[in-house]
Amino acid sequence: MTQDTAHISLTGGNLPLEPNDFVGRQIDVEELVELLGVARLVTLCGAGGIGKSRLAVNVAGRLAAGFSGGVWLVELAEAASDELIAPRVAAVLGIKAEPSRPLSETLFDALADRQLLLVIDNCESLIDECARFCRTLLTICPEVRVLTTSREPLRVAGETVWRVPPLTLPEADGHEYAAASEAVQLFVRRAKAAVRGFTLDVSNANEIASLCGALDGMPLAIELAAALCRVLTVEQIHARLRDRFRLLSEGDRTAPARHQTLRATVDWSYQQLKEPERILLRRLAVFTGGWTLEMAEQVCGGDGLWAEDVLSVLCGLVDKSLVLADAEVAGETRYRMLETIRQYAAEQMEAAGEEHELRRRHRDHMAVIAGRMHQLIVRSPRPTWSEICPMLVLLDELQSNLWAAVRWSAEVEEPENALRLLVLLRWPTIAGGRFTPADEWLERLLSAKSGVLPPRVRADALVLRGQVAFGQGDPAKAFDTCSEAADLCRATGLYGPLSGALAILAWVAIYRRRPDKARRLLDEALEAVRRVDDPWHEMVIRSMEGTFALSEGRAKESQRSFEAALAIAHGLDNHWATPVALIGLAQVAWTRGDLLEARSHYEQALDQLKDITAHWQTITCLSGLGRIALAQGDLTTARARLTESLRLCRRTGQRLGVARRIETLAQLALAEEDDHRAVRLAGASAAIRHAMSGGAMPSGFGARMEELLQPARARLGDALVAHLWTLGKEMSQEQAVRYALEGEERAEASLPASGRMPVAAPLTTLTGREWEIAELVARGLSNKAIADELVISPATAARHVANILAKLGFSSRTQVATWVIEHNRV
Repeated sequence: MTQDTAHISLTGGNLPLEPNDFVGRQIDVEELVELLGVARLVTLCGAGGIGKSRLAVNVAGRLAAGFSGGVWLVELAEAASDELIAPRVAAVLGIKAEPSRPLSETLFDALADRQLLLVIDNCESLIDECARFCRTLLTICPEVRVLTTSREPLRVAGETVWRVPPLTLPEADGHEYAAASEAVQLFVRRAKAAVRGFTLDVSNANEIASLCGALDGMPLAIELAAALCRVLTVEQIHARLRDRFRLLSEGDRTAPARHQTLRATVDWSYQQLKEPERILLRRLAVFTGGWTLEMAEQVCGGDGLWAEDVLSVLCGLVDKSLVLADAEVAGETRYRMLETIRQYAAEQMEAAGEEHELRRRHRDHMAVIAGRMHQLIVRSPRPTWSEICPMLVLLDELQSNLWAAVRWSAEVEEPENALRLLVLLRWPTIAGGRFTPADEWLERLLSAKSGVLPPRVRADALVLRGQVAFGQGDPAKAFDTCSEAADLCRATGLYGPLSGALAILAWVAIYRRRPDKARRLLDEALEAVRRVDDPWHEMVIRSMEGTFALSEGRAKESQRSFEAALAIAHGLDNHWATPVALIGLAQVAWTRGDLLEARSHYEQALDQLKDITAHWQTITCLSGLGRIALAQGDLTTARARLTESLRLCRRTGQRLGVARRIETLAQLALAEEDDHRAVRLAGASAAIRHAMSGGAMPSGFGARMEELLQPARARLGDALVAHLWTLGKEMSQEQAVRYALEGEERAEASLPASGRMPVAAPLTTLTGREWEIAELVARGLSNKAIADELVISPATAARHVANILAKLGFSSRTQVATWVIEHNRV
C-alpha cells in the first residue's frame, strides 16, 4: 500500500482512496468491523501478497465515521530495520517534538484522550519495535484502537490475530461456480482493465478457475497474472505457471520494491528467517499437499536441524505465515504451504543440494505409513474399525504425497520400490476409485524386465493392474494382465495373489457371458484364498459369487452368498467390506421388486462410507438410490442422486461408471418427458461403451436401450430418433457428461439447415420382423416352429433369433422371453 495525497477528509485522517475496485471479502470485512468494536488491537496476518493492506484500508474506511479523531495510516514497508516507529506515527498525525522531551512521551500524551483508529501497515519490518509501541499505546491511550498488518503476530497482551485467507475459489466446475468465486472475480476485473472487452463466459470459466486455483487464490499473484492478458491468453498464462516467478515479474512500479513482483515478495520473507527456519522451510518443499508433525520430524530432521527442534521451528514458520496449520487429520494437525511458497522453497532445496536425499527419505516414510495401513488390514487378531479409520483418513489426505513418492521412484529407476508402495496401497486405491494414476504408473513400472522384479512384487502388481483395468472398463487388459499373474503365481506357489488374479478373471468371464468358466474360476479363487487365511479377500469372492448368481437369475443363491459375505465383513468390523455385501443385498432386493428393502440396504452402506473415501461403493449406492427414486416417481431425488454419482465417476476416471450413469440419466429424461435429451444421452452412453469394449456390449444393454427408445420413437418418429442418437454418439465423453449434468444444448445439436436427417437407426433397434419373432420366442416356439408359423426357412428363423440376442445383449432365449413378457408384448 502506498501513501496517497488524496484523503477522505483533511481532519478525519489520511486514509488513501483505493486505486481500483475492492473485490470480494465481504464476509471478512463485516467480521473485522464487528471485531474492532470489541478488540483494541487486531493484527491481520498472512503471507506476502495475500491482500492484508487492501483489506485493512477497506475495513478502516468502513469504520471512519465512528472515530472522532480520525483514521490514520502509518506505512512501514520501506522502514529501516533499526528505525523507531514513534517518529513515523508522529509525522503522520502532525505531532511535533518538544525540546528536552522524548518524542514518544509527547505522542502518547497527545493521543491520551483522542478517539482514533491507527492502521499500522507492514509491521514485520519492525516487528519488535511495533510490539513495544502498541503495548504502551494500549496502556496509556484508552480510546485508541489499532489495526495492524504483519506477516507474523506482534505477540503482545490484548492482541487479536486474524489470519487473512486466500480469496475463495470455485467449489466445482462450471460458469456459475466460477462467477461466484472471489479469486475469479478479481482476475476478471483486472483482466478487463488490461484488455478491453475481456469477459467471463462458459468457454473460459473453467480455465480461469483452474488458473486461480494454481495461484492459491493469492490476490497479488492473480493481479500479476491478469495483467498478462494483454499479451497472452488465459491458457498460455496457465501453461507457463511452472515458472511462475519469472512469469509474474511485472507489477505496479509505484509499489514498494518487495511488492512489485511475486519473487520479490517471497524473497523478502525468506531473507527475514533465521537459519533453522530457512533449513526447515526448504526441506518442507518435499511434501506435496500437506504433512503432519511426525512426517516433518522424520523426513526433515538432521544435518543442521535436530528432529526434536522441528516443532519449535515449525511454529515460527506458522507465525510468519509461510506455513499454514489449517486442518486436523486423524487427530493430528495438518500443515501445508501455498503452492507459490512451496515452489520457492523447492528452488532453495535444490540450490542447497538436498533434493535427492530428501525425496528418498520422503519416499521411504510414505512406504512406512502405507505399510502401517496394510498391517492393520491383514494382521491377526483383526483390528476394530476405530483403529483402521484414522489411518484411512490420513491416507486420503496424503494422496498427493504418495503419488509423488511413486513418481520419484520411477524417475530414479527404482521400479521395485515404487511397485511395493503401490501394492501396499491396493485397497485404498481400489475402494477410492483412484484408477487413472494407478493405471498409468503400473503400466510404466511393469514394463521393466521380469527378471528385475521379485516374483511376489511382480505378481501383486499384475493383479492390481488387472483390478484397475477392469474398474476402468477394460476387460481385455484385465484378462491379459491377470492371466500372466495367474501363470506366475502357479509357477511360484503364490496363493495370495493367485486368488486375486482368478477373481478378476472370473469378473471378465461374467462380463463376457461365459458362466461355466466364471463358476470354475470363482471356485479356484476361493480355494486359493483359504490356503492363505485372508478373510478380507474371501469376503470379496463371496460377494462376487452373489453377483454372478444374480446375473444368472438365481436370486436365492445370490442372497445366500451376500449374506455370507456380510457375516465375514461384520467379523472383520470393516467399513470397506460391509458396504460391498450390503450393496449386493440391495441389488437382490431390487431384482425382487422390493424397493424399500433395497433402499434400506443402500442407505446403510452409504452411512458406513461417510467417514472414508470409497468412491466405487459410494457411486454404486448413490446410483442405486437414484434408480429407486426414479422407479418411485420421485424425479427430483433421482436427479440429485444420479448427478452426484456421475460427478464422482468423472472425478475418479471411471469410464464404465460414466457410461452407466449417463444411461440412467437418459431413463430419467424419458420419465421427465424430455425425449430429445433421453435419446441423445442413450446414444452417448452407447458410444462410450463401444469405445471401451470395441463393440461388445454387456448382457441386457440392448434390451435396456430398446425400452428407452421405443417410447421416444412413438412420440418423435424413427427419423428424428435416429438423428438424436447420432448426435449423442458424436459427443466426446466430457461433452456427454457436461450435457448430462448441465443440459446445455450445443449449437451443432440443431437440425441440419437442409432439414434432412440421417436415417440410420440405433444398433439396438429391433425390426418389425424381429419383434414378431421375439414374441413367438416368448410363446415358447422353437426355430422350426417359428419358421412354420411365418413361412420362412428354419435357417432364416435362426438368423433372426441370433440377431435379436445380439441386439438385446442376451445369451439365452429365456432372457428374451422374460423381457418380452415383462413389457407386455405377448
